[in-house]
Amino acid sequence: MSKVTDDIKPVLPKNGQLIIEDSQEFVMCKPRLIPLKSFTLEKLEKMQQQVQLLQEQATNKPEQED
Repeated sequence: MSKVTDDIKPVLPKNGQLIIEDSQEFVMCKPRLIPLKSFTLEKLEKMQQQVQLLQEQATNKPEQED
């Protein structure tokens, strides 16, 4: 690769500024939190709990006679 870099001549601008940023550092970013349960799974669990409560109320409720 040294031959390739020797053959390339740098081109410098005649007007303006020359900015060179060459860094091989890792960029740290915020970790992303993923939910342990999906939204639909939570929704289904809530529905199941509601149904279970309604069933318990229906079985515990004494039957009314006319």
